[in-house]
Amino acid sequence: QVQLVESGGRWVQAGGSLRLSCAASERTFRRYAMGWFRQAPGKEREFVAAISWSGGSSSYADSLAGRFTISRHNANDTMYLQMNILKPEDTAVYYCAAQPTIGPLSTARDYYYWGQGTQVTVSS
Repeated sequence: QVQLVESGGRWVQAGGSLRLSCAASERTFRRYAMGWFRQAPGKEREFVAAISWSGGSSSYADSLAGRFTISRHNANDTMYLQMNILKPEDTAVYYCAAQPTIGPLSTARDYYYWGQGTQVTVSS
């Protein structure tokens, strides 16, 4: 059973950048498809990005492609989300998710394991 811990969320001004990390406890991390989702106050959780277990394939929400980049380092059991040109509408709690399959998976219900989330706040 994998445990996920997100980090890197903080307050940032619009136009800035952040890199979120998701550290996994599972030594077979490389066998998990991984994803990032976010949830803003009063809104449903939405897909951000996903990556296959090898890191060879990835997918993004249409509105975020070009600004966000997902990556993973299997040797360190860690996944990342590089976020550039941040906007106030990017403000949300960001969650990482894992599922023992090839992936990438872009639907929340396809993931069984979830982290507790990290808060990202972008001010205008």
